[in-house]
Amino acid sequence: MIITKTPFRMSFFGGGTDYPDYYNEHGGSVLSTTFDKYCYVTVRHLPRFFEYTSQVSYAKIERVKRVDEIEHPAVREAMKYLDMHELQISYDADLPARSGLGTSSSFAVGLLNAFHALKGQYADKMKLAREAIYLERELCREDGGVQDQVAVAFGGLNRIDFNNDSISVQPVVISKERKQQLNDNLMLFFTGFARFSKEIAREQKAKLHNRLAELGEIKSLVDDAEEILRTKSASLNEFGHLLDYTWKLKRGITKSISNDALDDIYACAMKNGALGGKLLGAGGGGFFVFYAEKEHQKKLREVLSELLYIPFSFENEGSRILYYRPEDYEV
Repeated sequence: MIITKTPFRMSFFGGGTDYPDYYNEHGGSVLSTTFDKYCYVTVRHLPRFFEYTSQVSYAKIERVKRVDEIEHPAVREAMKYLDMHELQISYDADLPARSGLGTSSSFAVGLLNAFHALKGQYADKMKLAREAIYLERELCREDGGVQDQVAVAFGGLNRIDFNNDSISVQPVVISKERKQQLNDNLMLFFTGFARFSKEIAREQKAKLHNRLAELGEIKSLVDDAEEILRTKSASLNEFGHLLDYTWKLKRGITKSISNDALDDIYACAMKNGALGGKLLGAGGGGFFVFYAEKEHQKKLREVLSELLYIPFSFENEGSRILYYRPEDYEV
């Protein structure tokens, strides 16, 4: 039996520049972190007592005789890709899917990590990231960027650069105290379930070539934000102001990213102590992250009391094997 634990990610700057159609020509950069909310994937070989040969448990339970019969696209294609058979797979998570936190990519990375471990193979973080990108974007043919897979495989507060086939992950090195202050000044609120991110991603992809100026500016904010974090004399409040600026740029790319209800939430937060914020993920719902100094956070929670507040802490480990017990098993 194998159990993997893979974090969710929080993307701050650069979203949209991680689409291959953009970064293959212009280069892309993102600044993101992972935090202490996780998905758990358990994989073991299914004993041969049943009429079915594999079982997959997530929001529903699938029992099938052939891998091709599995409805869950990532599970089906990952099993075919790594030649896996006769499995019992279960998925659990601390936060819901379709919420803008890269949950599908966390699942893909955790699933592949478990499959390799079950086969007695070691997969390093870059291998997991690249295989998850291939699984989601090529085998499952889902539109979207490629930052999530890299972020959750590696873990931590990182700058990730994309250029053609090159992926570079550079940790943002700052003091423990400054990193904790940034963590303390960020607040996470659940607005409700988002639209399927692939729908919004498809719309964004279609408009990339018409929004090159905006995307270029979004990319440049990664440099600005990293400089703020690394410069000890710089006020972290500037990080909050940049979040406000990048949110305004992002919501101008396509109307599906936001709506009147989300705009009202954002405006309310900004009137009551937030210096900036953004909707995480592709948009349309999910989680807002706001930057607010400690003295304003009580007020902010009161005015946003209809939303679910989620305390969190940054994490640094990325996807990992939580439990490893290899099996002698012949398919």
